[in-house]
Amino acid sequence: MMWGYDGFGYGGFGMGFGMLLFWGLIIAAIVMLVRGFGGKSGGDAPRLREKTALDILGERYARGEIGKAEFEEKRRDLTAS
Repeated sequence: MMWGYDGFGYGGFGMGFGMLLFWGLIIAAIVMLVRGFGGKSGGDAPRLREKTALDILGERYARGEIGKAEFEEKRRDLTAS
């Protein structure tokens, strides 16, 4: 005998809420573990190093925008400083 409890009262709501809270905490813990052990992700992606003047000069020479004599002259200027 259940002494007047039909299963649809406050007890049912409390158990449903408790179950949602339980699974929410489990999912949050899994997400935190994945983020913690998964390395850097999202906005923390590894950054490429910025191009130096010498890199840009080499690219211009490779594209044929400047000749060998101009490349060598500018390279000497950049490495001297």
